[in-house]
Amino acid sequence: MGKTFMNPLLENGADPWMYKHEDGTYYLMVTRQGRLDLWKSDNMTNIASGNPKTIWTPEGTGSNSKNLWAPEIHYINKKWYIYYTANDGGGDSTRKIFVLENEEKDPFEGTWMDKGSIITEYAGLDGTVFEHGGELYFLYAGYGHFPEYGSAIYIAKMANPWTIEGENVLLSKPTDPWEMQGGMAINEGPAILRGYGKIFLVFSASTCWSDDYSLGMLTCSEQDDVMNPKSWIKAPNPVFHKSAENQVFGPGHNSFVKSPDDKEYWIVYHAIPVSGAGSAHRSTRIQKFGWDDQGNPDFGIPVPLHVQIDVPSGE
Repeated sequence: MGKTFMNPLLENGADPWMYKHEDGTYYLMVTRQGRLDLWKSDNMTNIASGNPKTIWTPEGTGSNSKNLWAPEIHYINKKWYIYYTANDGGGDSTRKIFVLENEEKDPFEGTWMDKGSIITEYAGLDGTVFEHGGELYFLYAGYGHFPEYGSAIYIAKMANPWTIEGENVLLSKPTDPWEMQGGMAINEGPAILRGYGKIFLVFSASTCWSDDYSLGMLTCSEQDDVMNPKSWIKAPNPVFHKSAENQVFGPGHNSFVKSPDDKEYWIVYHAIPVSGAGSAHRSTRIQKFGWDDQGNPDFGIPVPLHVQIDVPSGE
């Protein structure tokens, strides 16, 4: 029998972001509320078993001193960047996405420099970046349309990793019942996946404390203009959702990585183990996914906790 592992990777692990670096090292970040922690490992399944390093803790009572959410680590132009959401303890209208920069080869070393907040058109959260056609783009969940909906997905071009330029273009807003569960209409947590000549923007829909928190998806051809909303086709139904049979509720806020040998695609996400338990019980899970004959990702059904799963290939 081959090597196996069991979910969850991290018992208390909301908004998991896993990143595979060009040298094969994996990095992991999750929401820790009052600080930013970073894990690293040469494989996916043992990453959370090591001790994380606290790489940044807010000082004082500034605009990024409270409610640190959804951190992501990225490597851009030979520097490390972390994007995270925070506010000053106020409401949603005070929430912003902030950026840290580190010039060291190893992000566990050196100093993380505070680059301030990204000046977006709307208050928002869940910032992420992706490169396309030699340009850098920023995605985030923007507020500003209460009470019609809580948040929607916007895109903007970036002048550098901490500055956007030009307009914030609306790509997806919650309009269907599956995007309105839990008492609010929400699109948040954008994540980019590529394959078969397409760009997939996978996002989380409904409230994170709802059993019916799920993943939606927009699809754009690699040849089309990513700043044009008409380039993106929205799937009519969620592409990854709860499984009452497997006792997996509210799966969402995900990231994507490849296996150590780059032969497999894996989704990293959080979910709740008990119906109605709410967002306090979100844990980090991973599972392999495949592709259908149209070249679209097929995420399947969330796997139950505490069952043996084959480790990623090459691990």
